[in-house]
Amino acid sequence: MALRPAQVNLKALDDSAVGRFWAEALGWSVYRPGVTAYVGPVGGFVWPDPVAIGINVITVPEPRTTAKNRVHLDLATTSAAHQAELVARLKALGATPADVGQGEVPWTVLADPEGNEFCVLEPREVYRDTGPIAAVVVDCADPRAMARFWDEALDWTLHEVADDHAVLRSAKGAGPYLEFLRTPGVKTVPDRVHLDLLPYPGDDKAAEVARLRALGAADLDLGQGDVPWTCLTDPEGHEFCVLAPS
Repeated sequence: MALRPAQVNLKALDDSAVGRFWAEALGWSVYRPGVTAYVGPVGGFVWPDPVAIGINVITVPEPRTTAKNRVHLDLATTSAAHQAELVARLKALGATPADVGQGEVPWTVLADPEGNEFCVLEPREVYRDTGPIAAVVVDCADPRAMARFWDEALDWTLHEVADDHAVLRSAKGAGPYLEFLRTPGVKTVPDRVHLDLLPYPGDDKAAEVARLRALGAADLDLGQGDVPWTCLTDPEGHEFCVLAPS
């Protein structure tokens, strides 16, 4: 048994506006399969996408705090000219420069219209085949511990693990990476961004949740009530959900 990341869940005051931004940013489309705005590759709504990880934007009443998100997206580029063009286009769409203490770095840190940070990376060979999202990046205190948990939680392949970072990717060798970076600071508030995981057809969701708890996940009550998904946290407190197969 194992789980796969199905989507990035992004909370917003205005799911339509934030969904439009991310669709334009990635060259994707916005779909409305229900009460959320789902951003996925063009060509029609496919869920879960066999390669990409979509973005599910959900409206919440609470505004974003000033605390930096502990989960963010890195966007891929193919050349220095592409990076500069993409940054300019994103700013025209409503992105703003963000200072998270990065200093002088070759990538550009921006925030979406509701303040969620993301990075536009300089061209890197490792991300040549990921699609527009190079990586989902998680700040953490102990990348090795995160690698142990998430390597067991997912059916993805562990590519690298070191004291300062750990990297996983789908065993299919396609789509974005999942990266854990040792980062100063601690998690103090619920994130606006988290992963939603999905069992494979025929797998037992309850058994998967029990397996995650045995690996070190903890139950999370956000006032969600009686819903078909299960909210959990990983060993460092990052929220994630296990969705019901549909």
